[in-house]
Amino acid sequence: MEITMTILSGLKLIQNLHKPRSNGIHSKRNKLATRLDEQIEIARAKRDGVRREPHRCMKTVKNSVTGQKVLVEGYKTVRAWFWPSVSGTYCFNIRYGSKIIELAKGKDTVEVSDLSALVDALLTMKSAVLAGELDVQIEVISGSLRSCFRSKA
Repeated sequence: MEITMTILSGLKLIQNLHKPRSNGIHSKRNKLATRLDEQIEIARAKRDGVRREPHRCMKTVKNSVTGQKVLVEGYKTVRAWFWPSVSGTYCFNIRYGSKIIELAKGKDTVEVSDLSALVDALLTMKSAVLAGELDVQIEVISGSLRSCFRSKA
């Protein structure tokens, strides 16, 4: 019994390969990169002098009358990680959860000259995160955050 496949013949067919498991650091990097994207968006809006739209998100809410779970659109407050310093420059920290990442021994803040340099520095920081340069710091902080949750239980 021969099967004729004219449409599928244009595809490269192989034996089933399982999707490789990702270790936790990839998802942690992506989480931090997403947060940096939000900060870049805030900094660009401030630099360009435009009003930034609130960050929309979908959340599940339980209807108190019917008891059904309903998906509704909400707004998430995203606070800026940067601030103007006394000398007229801008400073920023990188946060993972509620903790500030130490970028070098005893140093956790980056100083830049203006808002354009701030956007460039945030883009550089995102590239460093995706390249894995902050993996050790992310693992240390995520471990300390996890231990806080365990001790409360």
